[in-house]
Amino acid sequence: MDRQTVGSANRGRLRVEVQSDGATAVVTPVGELDHHTADLLREPLERCLDQGSSRLVVDCSRLEFCDSTGLNVLLGARLKAEAAGGGVHLAGMLPVVARVFEITGADAVFTVHESLESALAD
Repeated sequence: MDRQTVGSANRGRLRVEVQSDGATAVVTPVGELDHHTADLLREPLERCLDQGSSRLVVDCSRLEFCDSTGLNVLLGARLKAEAAGGGVHLAGMLPVVARVFEITGADAVFTVHESLESALAD
């Protein structure tokens, strides 16, 4: 996949990198996703969808923390992506982040991949 970086933003504890290739966008949150940083992820996810990327792959391999606000951002993006005929794929979740998804049952509504490579190959 030939990816082009289309944006990067940083707000203290969270940095978000975005790479886009046609209908697929890879969004990589780095750091802590919580109520203070949630908009920093929400905005690029919505921008990707607005620009025609209906398949969002969220590379969670560098996401160190996710609270319920962060989970709600991802759930909202999932609904919008599915309405556009795509979906949200989560890749490479660290155990501490995966636990939030398991406890809430959200792991059942996302396509979860072991790694970014397997998400992109799917």
